[in-house]
Amino acid sequence: MNVSQALEYTMQPFIPFFIFGDPDAMESERQHGEEALRALLSAWRDEEDPGFTFDTVRELADRNRQICDQIGEARLRNVSSAALARGLSDKDLYRGIAALQRRPVEDVEREVRGDRDAFAVAYVKERVQGTVIGIDIETTGTAPERGYIINLGLELMELTADAEPFAGGERFFGLPEDPYRASGVPLTNIHGITWGDVEGKTPFRDDKAAQAGILELMKHYPYMAHNAAFEDSWFMLHLDGYAEARRAGEIVVIDSRDICRKLDGEVATLPRESSPASLENWARRRGTLAADEKERHLGLADTDLMLRTVQAEFKRKNMFGD
Repeated sequence: MNVSQALEYTMQPFIPFFIFGDPDAMESERQHGEEALRALLSAWRDEEDPGFTFDTVRELADRNRQICDQIGEARLRNVSSAALARGLSDKDLYRGIAALQRRPVEDVEREVRGDRDAFAVAYVKERVQGTVIGIDIETTGTAPERGYIINLGLELMELTADAEPFAGGERFFGLPEDPYRASGVPLTNIHGITWGDVEGKTPFRDDKAAQAGILELMKHYPYMAHNAAFEDSWFMLHLDGYAEARRAGEIVVIDSRDICRKLDGEVATLPRESSPASLENWARRRGTLAADEKERHLGLADTDLMLRTVQAEFKRKNMFGD
């Protein structure tokens, strides 16, 4: 599906009455909708003038989410996502390093020159400084065009050797009663979030005040997340104004997992199947998580663990200023 066809699809009337209850019709509609999303996201990312506003994309994702609720989360869990990025782009990594070191992004790009091995050198080229926001979200799945953000934690930290994270907060967000009251919260075996945690809470997409506050913080400070492409992909479709601000260069995303992979030499020596760059395993190696402890998989707890682990890694590499 090309962009013109995708835009034409978004303008077609959506009448749930005619497809809900018909498994074949719902699956067909989901597939067409996600093909359109894929085309529009690609154009937004790659074209100087994509020819549409991002409201069109968010509205299409909201519509697709309704269809997926009717199909059932469990049936779609192993179906690849049209919107989840596998990693940040090199350009994003350049900007993240530049933000940490408060220097021009062009300098970082020139130093790396497309050599991915040179990123490790760029990370330690200058001292880190300033303040970052740590963010972690818990969701009902891996596909942002199908699922929901149900928990978000964030806190700030100055980039110094003895800083303590501050201004931390966490919030739960709601789910549609149909079907989740009966079926339960997806992935509760991982994050431990139950219906009682989200019952009566406003869904993230409907909580415009929370969205505005988060977006404003992101415009003031770079934000860091572990496997940040995950948060980035979800915020693209769930946080009003985020995609537009990202495109305008107003938001900088830093991936702490990339920091781990580039700076922690142990990652390359450990078996890949042991997930050496996971937050839990990295934190154990850096002493920010005890050997008998596990990652909590809740927003604020994981954010705090990530920031302290990054700080410990930066200390080892003597990356803080005097």
